[in-house]
Parts: sequence; structure tokens; C-alpha cells
Amino acid sequence: MSKTKTLVSTAVSSLIALGIAGTTVPAQAADMEKCFGIAKAGKNDCQTANSSCAGTSVKDGQKDAWIFVPKGTCEKLVGGSTTSS
Repeated sequence: MSKTKTLVSTAVSSLIALGIAGTTVPAQAADMEKCFGIAKAGKNDCQTANSSCAGTSVKDGQKDAWIFVPKGTCEKLVGGSTTSS
């Protein structure tokens, strides 16, 4: 019985932790923007024209690969754009 209680306790603790972590993501995302064309190969945050997964860009500065940067930063970076082109 003790092993079952431990397993349940761990599962509940994990769900609570995920819930708490999930509430901070929108606050962080509000201060960030997608910046296209600056990611190093394999370091993009998510999707390209040919893939829906993070870490799949095939070359540095790939125009359709993006990473999150603080708002207002992207246009200051060489090759950075807030739209894919």
C-alpha cells in the first residue's frame, strides 16, 4: 500500500507543478515575439515550412525558422524579421 500512496502522491505533485508552470507561460509569451531568420541550424523554437518540430532548421539564418526573443529586439538583429519571408 505504501508504494501505491507514494506513486499517487508523486503523480499529484507533478500535476500541481505542471499547473503552476503552465500559468507562467502566457505571461512570458506576452513579453516575447517570434523572430524569423536568425536561428542557428537545429536551434529553432518551432516549425518551419517543411517541419512542425523545434530544432529542425537545416541551416543558419533559415528564413522560415524562428526563435522567441524579447519584444522589440528582432528588428534590431541582422537578418531578423517578425514575419517569415
